Amino acid sequence: MHSSSYIFDSINVNNLQQTSYPRDNLQTKIVHIGFGAFHRAHQAVYTDLANNEEGEPWGIYGINLFRKGTLSDDFAAQDNLATLIEKDSVSSTKRLVRSFTGAMNIHDKGTQFALDKLCEPQVAIVSLTVTEKGYCLTPEGRLNRKNTLIQQDLDSPHTPVSAIGIIVEALRLRKEKSLSAFSVMSCDNIPENGHKTQIAVLDYAKSIDAKLAEWIESNVTFPSTMVDRIVPAMDDSTFQHLEEEIGVQDCFGLISETFKQWVIEDQFCNGRPNWHLSGAMLVEDVLPYEEMKLRMLNGSHSFLAYVGSLCGYKYVYQCMEDPLLKELTAQLMIEEQALSLSDELDVDLQRYAQSLLARFSNQNIKHQTTQIAMDGSQKLPPRVIESILALLQKGAFDEKNPPSILLFLLAAWMHCIQGKHTADYQLIDPEAETLISLLDSSALGSHPCDALLQFKAVFNDNLLAHPSLIKRIKYFYNVIEQQGIQAALTELSALLRTQE
Repeated sequence: MHSSSYIFDSINVNNLQQTSYPRDNLQTKIVHIGFGAFHRAHQAVYTDLANNEEGEPWGIYGINLFRKGTLSDDFAAQDNLATLIEKDSVSSTKRLVRSFTGAMNIHDKGTQFALDKLCEPQVAIVSLTVTEKGYCLTPEGRLNRKNTLIQQDLDSPHTPVSAIGIIVEALRLRKEKSLSAFSVMSCDNIPENGHKTQIAVLDYAKSIDAKLAEWIESNVTFPSTMVDRIVPAMDDSTFQHLEEEIGVQDCFGLISETFKQWVIEDQFCNGRPNWHLSGAMLVEDVLPYEEMKLRMLNGSHSFLAYVGSLCGYKYVYQCMEDPLLKELTAQLMIEEQALSLSDELDVDLQRYAQSLLARFSNQNIKHQTTQIAMDGSQKLPPRVIESILALLQKGAFDEKNPPSILLFLLAAWMHCIQGKHTADYQLIDPEAETLISLLDSSALGSHPCDALLQFKAVFNDNLLAHPSLIKRIKYFYNVIEQQGIQAALTELSALLRTQE
C-alpha cells in the first residue's frame, strides 16, 4: 500500500480529516461480510479511529455475497480508501477512511477466494451487516431450513452461498488447519443479534457435522452489538454533491449524519481493536440498548417510512416538516415505545427522543422513506410487534386503551405494500411472494386487511390473541382506505387526545 492513491492524487488529501497510522503493513484481522454503506460509515470509522490511538492497527477486508462487478480492482485502484462526509444541520466534516485492506464480490472472485481470506491465520473477527434476512431465521428465531440459500448450502456445504454457510465452512477449515477460531459479531439491527447469529450458526453446523458444532460452541464467541448512524443510500445527486465537496469521483464515498453510536458486548475469543478509544461502549449486556434503538429510532423510522410514503414524502426530513406527522412521531417515541423498554435502562428517554427528532429533521441527510420501508416482514416484529406485546405485559396499555400509533403503523404498512399510492412502487421484501399471494387472494373476495392478517411472520399468535387490537388495526385500515392518509392522521391525533 502507499500513502495516496490514483484517484486521490488529483486532490489535496490534507483537506480531509484522516488518521496517521502507517498502512504499509496493515493486516486483515477483521473480515466483514456485507461491505455496504452502513459498514463503511460506521464500524470502519470506529476501527480507523481506534487504530490511530494505540497498539497494532486492525485492517478490515470486505466481502459482498450477491453484488456483481469488479469490486476488488475498483477499490484497489484507490488504495482501498473511501471518503465520507459527516453532516449535521449546520456543519460537515470530510473524512478519509483508511482501515480497509481490500474488498471483493463473491460473484467476481468466487467463494473459494472468500474462504481463503477467512482462513488467514491472523483473522480474529468476522463481522456482519447482511440485514435481517441474511441470517435465514424463522419467525421463532431458529434456522430456516426451508430457506433456498440454506437448502443449497446443506446440499453442498463446502461451496456455500449464505453468510451462515460461509462462516461455518470457514470455521471447519480453520479447525482442520488447527487455526484459532474467530469471533462472529453481528452489526445488524436485530435484538440479541449475537445470540441469534449463534443459533443460526450452531443449528446449521449441527445439520452437517455434530463434532464441528461442538468445536464452534466451545471456541467461538458471538458478541451482540447495537449500532446507530443514519447512512442514506447514495444516488446520482448525492454522488455529484460528494464529488463537488471532495474534488474527485469516489464510487465508494458516502454521506452520513454526524451522530454515531456503537455499544458492544465485550466477548471476543481472539482479541479485538481498542474500540473504546474511538467512542464505542463496551458493556456486559447490550439488549436494553438494542431495544431502545430498535423501538424508538427504527420503529419511528418505520412509522415515517410507511405513513410518509402514503403522504407522498420522499425523504424523512420532509416528513418532519409536516407538523402533525412530527407531533405523532414524538408521541410514538415517548408515549408508546419508551414505555415498552426495560426499567433497568439508565438513559434519559425524553432527551433521547428529542435527539432523534432533531436527527430526523436534518435536511442534509437525504434518507429515503422507500429505503426504510424495504423488508418490512423482517423489521416489523422487533420494531413494532414486540413493543405492542411488551406494553400490554407491563400494563402500560390494555385492550380498551391500546397503543394506537403502533397499530396505525401496521395499517399503514398494509396499505403501503399494495403500492396504490404511487405509480412506480416495487415491493422489496424476502416474503414478497407470500404477501403478493395473500393480496391476490383478497382480489378473489376477501378483504385485503383480513388477508394480510393471516401473514404470521408479522401477525403472530400472541398478537392475534388480542381481538381488540386486531379490531383497531382494521379500523385504521378502513379510515385510510375511505378517507385518505391525511384525514386518517387527523383522526388518529384526535383519538389520542381523548385517551389522555
